[in-house]
Amino acid sequence: MAQVTTIGLDIAKNVFHAHGADARGQGVFSKRLSRAKLLGFFAAQPPCLVALEACGGAHHWARELMALGHEVRLIPPTYVKPFVKRHKNDAVDAEAICEAAQRPTMRFVAVKSEEQQASALLFRTRDLLVRQRTQLINAVRGHLTEYGWVAPKGPSHMAMLGDLLEDEMGSLLPPAAVAMFRVMLDLLADLDDRIAELDREIARRARDDETARRLMTIPGIGPITATALIALAPVAETFAKGWDFAAWLGLAPLQRSTGGKQKLGAISKMGERTLRRLLIIGSSAVVHQASRRGAPEGSWLKQMLARKPRMLVTVALANKMARIVWALLAKGGSYRAPAVATA
Repeated sequence: MAQVTTIGLDIAKNVFHAHGADARGQGVFSKRLSRAKLLGFFAAQPPCLVALEACGGAHHWARELMALGHEVRLIPPTYVKPFVKRHKNDAVDAEAICEAAQRPTMRFVAVKSEEQQASALLFRTRDLLVRQRTQLINAVRGHLTEYGWVAPKGPSHMAMLGDLLEDEMGSLLPPAAVAMFRVMLDLLADLDDRIAELDREIARRARDDETARRLMTIPGIGPITATALIALAPVAETFAKGWDFAAWLGLAPLQRSTGGKQKLGAISKMGERTLRRLLIIGSSAVVHQASRRGAPEGSWLKQMLARKPRMLVTVALANKMARIVWALLAKGGSYRAPAVATA
């Protein structure tokens, strides 16, 4: 039997499939495995390269397989799809993963530690609570509209609505409606407390982390964005240059070039959504402040605002911030504002 050098593993909740290949890429075995037998099977295999799709549970299994002495690589599912032949099933998927892992130009995802995943969970939880708060606010405003009350936008006005329910509105609305509005406002208050608690935890982590403090020297990056970059972004060495990092975030233009003609569209939005959103929010704050107070004469931002639409400048600044972030993570140091040329 030929020596297995690469194993493509298609993972799921309970049923897994492994496809082994030798150094020439020829298939050696294709085996269906249950969850209980997976680690025992790989413990009996000689150390080799094991490839998985970067999907739910992939980082956990990658750590388990690395503990058994195997080299593990995670592949984005988009890069595996071109290697799937004809019909799709577990065996075909495992073979496609195995074949993709052997390509010399294939790109891989860094395996995350449990601590990195825990830090990422902090931001996912906060995002979830913020979305739930927004849904509740919209529900309150929508139901009040049915009774002829147009409530102002934003969470800051919800406390005022609570006071109105106790006084003016309470006597004008049906008792059942008042009870339901109180339930929703109580839930809002609880969500506000939990979000504030998570914000304090994020701020504490930013103060305690030297890398986060360096990132916060960049205009538009605060504690939330700085700690999110540390928790969610791969190591800087994964990218050859800052432009690659910006492209991974989905902040680079989408290309439809052909025949030597360059055709650039809107940003690709192909990368990490949370980081992209945070960088755009931060750049929006910088652009807003520059629009009100004015940017330094001769600066890049001043020139862009003079000849480009504001939203385009916001996204371009987010791209620029992403490249600065990569430079600080890869080379160290803190942000220094570029000197402005004077006439």
